[in-house]
Order: sequence, then structure tokens, then C-alpha cells
Amino acid sequence: MTNDDTLSGGRPHPFVGMWVSADRFIRQELLPNGRYDEARGTRASAYTGSYAVTGSHIDYVDDTGFTATGDVRDGVLYHEHLVLYRED
Repeated sequence: MTNDDTLSGGRPHPFVGMWVSADRFIRQELLPNGRYDEARGTRASAYTGSYAVTGSHIDYVDDTGFTATGDVRDGVLYHEHLVLYRED
């Protein structure tokens, strides 16, 4: 993550946490250490890697070297062709 990975007081960045597709088939957890873990259906950890946040933009690098991007707009994460919502 970038230098804006935490807020003052050491609280996690607001993007940290679980993001899910409307049908919950895709579940992407952004971890506070700059790593992500994405599950698809019954397949846990289908994709894992690192991510960096710049403003509302996220750059992903999968552990296999694949890269992707995402943007958070109005509380929704648009990650390539996926639309993910914060899990309460």
C-alpha cells in the first residue's frame, strides 16, 4: 500500500476489508498489510497478491504476476469487469 494506507491514529485505510459481488460469488478481502485474497464460489484463495492504493485507485499484482486495477466510486469497487460492494 502507499503512505496513505492508514489514517491518523493508526486506523486501517477505509478500503481494507471484505468486498463482495452482488451474488457473493466473488469475495475479495483487502488486508491491512497490502495483500489481498480473493475467493470465487467454493474456491478459497483463488487469487492472491498485493495491492497499492493511490487516492481512490487500486493497483493489483497477483502472485503469478498478472496485474489489474480498480477504482472506488461512491463506496463501490469497480475492479476490471467486476462490481464489488463493501460487506457489512
